[in-house]
Amino acid sequence: MPRRTATMLTSTLLLIALLCIGVLMPVPYAEMSPGPTVNTLSENVGQPVLQISGHKTYPTTGNLNMTTVRVTGSDYSMNLLEAISGWLSNDDEVVPKETLYPTGQTAQQVDQQNAEEFTQSQDSAKAAALKELGYHVGSDVVVGSVVKGAPAEGRLHAGDVIKAVDGTAVVQPTDVAKLVTKHKPGQDVVFTVVPANDATNPGAPARQVTIRTEKAQDGTGRAIVGIQAESSHQFPFTVNVQLADVGGPSAGLMFSLGIIDKLTPTDLTGGKFIAGTGTIDDNGNVGPIGGIALKIIAARDAGAQYFLTPQDNCGAASKNTPSGLRLVKVSTLKGALDALADIRQGKTADLPSCTAG
Repeated sequence: MPRRTATMLTSTLLLIALLCIGVLMPVPYAEMSPGPTVNTLSENVGQPVLQISGHKTYPTTGNLNMTTVRVTGSDYSMNLLEAISGWLSNDDEVVPKETLYPTGQTAQQVDQQNAEEFTQSQDSAKAAALKELGYHVGSDVVVGSVVKGAPAEGRLHAGDVIKAVDGTAVVQPTDVAKLVTKHKPGQDVVFTVVPANDATNPGAPARQVTIRTEKAQDGTGRAIVGIQAESSHQFPFTVNVQLADVGGPSAGLMFSLGIIDKLTPTDLTGGKFIAGTGTIDDNGNVGPIGGIALKIIAARDAGAQYFLTPQDNCGAASKNTPSGLRLVKVSTLKGALDALADIRQGKTADLPSCTAG
């Protein structure tokens, strides 16, 4: 065989071998990419995203889009070629898998945490919006989470409203633990609860749930049932968010704005396409989120003209702002409402802008 032919054959076989290694070699990485955006003022899968009953609502125009990031699943095994392709892409990010799925947590636990954060963000978004409009917002004690394998699993569920323990009314989340630990491990404790599915319906009947306590594994010997109690808000009328397959707390700001838009005669967007992101607390403070660069790309691709950007994300966001998209810096719900007023009035020179830093 001629030397040149042998060299070419060897090179070809080596290339094939390298490609096979790249396809077959798993790497401990995951990929993040721009996810779908949803207009909080519109419908999703045939249902309004924001459903309000017990109060007058007003027509809206334009868009107030929440943005998301799509991630590869916890059971997905990325290969070397896919990782290299992601690193070279301008619209994707490849990150260590443990960033999204921490060691020691199952996929179910991560999903549960994301779902709980999403539920909490909805609750805070409602509270912030209604407080901004001057409504009184009360609070309930609810089941925040249930420990897997604990006595309460399958008996109590996240979102159940706890009215009493052993007939004693609870006012603060700490009341629950105090009343449970009056028992010895192995004794029964009776919870009076309104199931989570009925929690938003005024006058929904409560039911009693009896749970046998067990000994805590922290060396104290105290009785536990395996729940975390927390505060939840009590609203003057019903506001529901209907959005499946979304997790995490980052849509809070856009939910709050959508609720205010529907509850007031002022058309907040003026017909403009506005997207955004940001956590929100009960008092309307806007916090940073992850995946900001990808969410900006998703907003651009959806057609947004303006993007409401948490102040603490501005530095990263402004480094790669897509052409045609204006980043608007916000730190509070009130600030976001002021920015929307400037946009609909054409005062775009007054908008607080993100700068690199």
